[in-house]
Amino acid sequence: MTAMTVNGRPIRFALDPQTPLLHALRDAANLTGTKYGCGVGDCGACMVLVDGEALRSCLVTIAEAEGREIVTIEGLSYDRSHPVQQALVAEQAIQCGFCTPGIAMAAAALIRKSPSPSEEDIAEAIPNLCRCGVYPRLVKAVQRAGRVSMRRERISAAPAPGIEPGDAARAVPALSDGSAAEGDPAGD
Repeated sequence: MTAMTVNGRPIRFALDPQTPLLHALRDAANLTGTKYGCGVGDCGACMVLVDGEALRSCLVTIAEAEGREIVTIEGLSYDRSHPVQQALVAEQAIQCGFCTPGIAMAAAALIRKSPSPSEEDIAEAIPNLCRCGVYPRLVKAVQRAGRVSMRRERISAAPAPGIEPGDAARAVPALSDGSAAEGDPAGD
């Protein structure tokens, strides 16, 4: 078994050690925010943080990730309050949303290292492909996220959602928080 910490929780995968981290996260851990795009490291949709560094999870095996700290988009912030997430919404730098998790992870790694990135820094650190072409707004969003992370600015245009998992399960019966009684999918 391959062991690592994913979003702050220890996890062991009973998978072939050469399994790409992307597939372990999506298929075994059900962390589907990490997207499968190209599978060869070109698009960046599968970007996660590995020991704080943005890496394409389709190119990292679980053997290479063993013992390391992995953060997916689900673990960036429980309530979507991370400055990058807030700034992407506030600057309308999200279109279809498919590439957004990978972009958010690359941007989070960048502003952690360099909270005042230039356009060139952003282009180098966030090589992700976006079919919708949000690049000009992306630059503004990442720079704004940096200012927010340094407490030089606040974002009030993009409030974090306040729904708890149990409330979501009651509102959408297909979701479950694990406490539903037999025959009662909402747990009421």
